[in-house]
Amino acid sequence: MKTPAQTAPSQHQNMTLTLIIWRQEGPGEKGRFETFTARDITPDHSFLEMLDVVNEELIKEGKEPVAFDHDCREGICGTCSMVINGLAHGGQERTTLCQLHMRKFKDGDAIYIEPWRARAFPILFDLVVDRSALEKIIEAGGYISCHTGGVPDGNNILIPKASIDYAMDAAQCIGCGACVAACPNGAAMLFTGAKISQFAALPQGQVEAPERVASMVNAMRECGFGNCSNHYECEAVCPKNIHTKYISRMNREFFKALFQSTTGFFTAAGG
Repeated sequence: MKTPAQTAPSQHQNMTLTLIIWRQEGPGEKGRFETFTARDITPDHSFLEMLDVVNEELIKEGKEPVAFDHDCREGICGTCSMVINGLAHGGQERTTLCQLHMRKFKDGDAIYIEPWRARAFPILFDLVVDRSALEKIIEAGGYISCHTGGVPDGNNILIPKASIDYAMDAAQCIGCGACVAACPNGAAMLFTGAKISQFAALPQGQVEAPERVASMVNAMRECGFGNCSNHYECEAVCPKNIHTKYISRMNREFFKALFQSTTGFFTAAGG
């Protein structure tokens, strides 16, 4: 006799999907799309888990698995990076790719999977791109310098709540690079603007504000990123809902620094 659990109808139906995935053996190599079939995928699979299932089958067949970036799989680290059917992270609002679940798709769907595409993000292998350009922008000035030792406690400086909230909202950026991939100009201004704004709003960050914005904007230009032309695609795909107001703040900070440079207040990096 079957138990009630055995006779109960299934709560979900497994799906079979067609995946059209970008494959590329290395930087500078000619890439191509290859078609794969993903079988026995449940609505509860995450997108990355679905790719894990496909890769397990490829390994069993003695074939090269599809390379893709991933780490925390909790929407925190910013490592996962793919364009799904033309939309960075799959297009679900405030959702990273690792948080995207297969319930968004239907049985029989065809899914196109591509890497980030931007001049500053060269493809390394398959869906893996080199995003070290974002790290170079941070290295240029995305920090607050301090002397170790007998420094005062940070909580000794009273900061208005509005400034704290503004800085914390900017600090939510996880540096995934979706804004760059979605921008038709390949601009990193949403990323850079958020990193500059989170310090510009706080008293601790205002001491180095002119040098910071000058250095980070210069690094952004040297890394090959484009400029903003107000398409707002970056804000639309950002999984942390970073607002374009931070681009405006960056521009204001830059012009302030430019004025201070011309008046001899400080010497901008690079001239």
